[in-house]
Amino acid sequence: MTTDANGPQPGIAAAHEEIRRRYPFDDTRDADDERRGFLGTAAERLIRAEDGRVVWDLDAYGFLTGQCPPTVNPSLWRQSGLVAGDGLFEVVPGVYQVRGFDLSNMTLIEGERGVFVVDPLISAETAAAALALYREHRGDRPVTGVLYTHSHVDHFGGVKGVLSRAEADAGVPVVAPAGFLEHAVSENVYAGTAMARRAAYMYGAALPKGPRGQIGAGLGPTTSTGTVTLIPPTLEVTRTGQTETIDGIRFVFQLTPGTEAPSELNLHLPDHAALCTAENATHTLHNLLTLRGAQVRDPHAWAGYLTETVQLFGDASDVVFASHHWPVWGRPRVLEFLTRQRDLYAYLHDQTLRLLNQGLTGPEIAERLELPPALERSWHTHGYYGSVSHNTKAVYQRYMGWFDGNPAHLWQHPPEAAAERYVEFMGGADEVLRRARQSFEEGDLRWVVQVVDHVLFADPENAGARELQADALEQLGYGSENGTWRNFFLTGALELRRGAVGTPVVATAPDLMNALTPAQLFDSLAIRVDGPRAWDADLTVRWVPADAEPVTMRLRNGVLTYFSGPSPEAADPQVEIALGEAELRAILLGTADPAALAAEGRVRVTGDPGVLTELMGLLDEPDPDFAIVTP
Repeated sequence: MTTDANGPQPGIAAAHEEIRRRYPFDDTRDADDERRGFLGTAAERLIRAEDGRVVWDLDAYGFLTGQCPPTVNPSLWRQSGLVAGDGLFEVVPGVYQVRGFDLSNMTLIEGERGVFVVDPLISAETAAAALALYREHRGDRPVTGVLYTHSHVDHFGGVKGVLSRAEADAGVPVVAPAGFLEHAVSENVYAGTAMARRAAYMYGAALPKGPRGQIGAGLGPTTSTGTVTLIPPTLEVTRTGQTETIDGIRFVFQLTPGTEAPSELNLHLPDHAALCTAENATHTLHNLLTLRGAQVRDPHAWAGYLTETVQLFGDASDVVFASHHWPVWGRPRVLEFLTRQRDLYAYLHDQTLRLLNQGLTGPEIAERLELPPALERSWHTHGYYGSVSHNTKAVYQRYMGWFDGNPAHLWQHPPEAAAERYVEFMGGADEVLRRARQSFEEGDLRWVVQVVDHVLFADPENAGARELQADALEQLGYGSENGTWRNFFLTGALELRRGAVGTPVVATAPDLMNALTPAQLFDSLAIRVDGPRAWDADLTVRWVPADAEPVTMRLRNGVLTYFSGPSPEAADPQVEIALGEAELRAILLGTADPAALAAEGRVRVTGDPGVLTELMGLLDEPDPDFAIVTP
């Protein structure tokens, strides 16, 4: 068998050669565009948090030069080299981007008095470093406004690196699309822990950076690990065609909800003939269902909004830039870029529906569907972040759900129980592994990981199964054009060889938790109730905030419900707690002890305080490091 020090199998090497033959590597326009307008970069290459730890290393991807090594898909090597370039770039006079300082780009637009910041990265530390680089080359201009193009953390998390809450309170506008705040924080309430665990796989957070490890994520290099912050918006964009003038800069907005994010917008700068497409049109096929987990996105709406983008701004845009990757210049190329991105999402949507209406299931469609040659010849349609395979399955899921209609799939055994039966039917673990090793040597890697997965879920300590599965996942990683697939495969191999490596991704940040509404806070408790342990409990707590209506919270039948005002189901509360909003938040977030607050006179408790203690004791703590490649 191979080890993690060996190179790719002959089949992987042959596939790489086919890619070199088939794809237009002689088209260097992207490389030229990526370097265009370069003004300089930071002399200090490590960006650190206050405690001294490194949150971003600008030299981490310095190995992405020269010829592609055999352990990397040549197309992904090309893309990773392009997204790793760092520095300050002029898009057009007055519009600049800092790229390579995080997963995303930070755009800076010069106004009459200062500079307006678009999408201040993930971490306050990287955003501050990006702003410092801009000021080094363009002068110490004050920040006169901030825009979040959408509700994902890589577009707002670093805001306090460029603007303080006091400055926002004093009138510096923070602009965002309608619904931004709700969507920005809601993921952290409902599935934040699970998403963070899977995001560690998706971005290869625990992998060493290098030709045998993490080389990027397709959309950008990786995610920074600094301080995530949030300043709530002070100005909402509520309609397409809305115009605003801030610091003398004219903005025209297009709302695009339900595309790459539930709350998103494009913006046009008419005085610069420049269009920002946020994350709706970038140099990759994006995700319709991200591998970290999310709700399925709507490719039909996505394509429709890009058609509208062309109608609104196509004749008035000499450059298009986005919150990732590099710009495209020249009106004919801008139109080609936008329409092909539109056609990409429309084709996946329409063809998936055509095939599902012929009776094909998601996996069958994923195997059959290929992009038209004209789209495949455009580098920006390639699946470096999303993929044709998992996006077509997402479209199927959006319309048809998890069930493919085959009654044999309606009530299957869960993985561990099924694994034990499969292994027994196939003659035992030794026989499965013997035949799987033969399949490995024949290059049938997908089959190897499918059958050895059963051995691992029947016996996770089987050393031979762990070794073979790690080897096969590693080979699949070496062959992947998609950056996140590569990271998933290689992280799975790493954990099989070394054990769980943890989740170096924080699911929550104080600013995000402080932005939760009271309803979201109560929801965050409800989804942590251990139902079976709470079956027989009947507990009622009434919260009496100082400046809001009382809220009755009841745990019964293993379900935590809450409501304001009278209700025919309301029971007399067993305990009533009068307190301020800060104290309510602290108790619900688990950062304060109600008894200690009562002793300090910050809350007033009437009734049995043990009821709240009993209720809180029926809550589970989420597991940030749950197993993925083993049961």
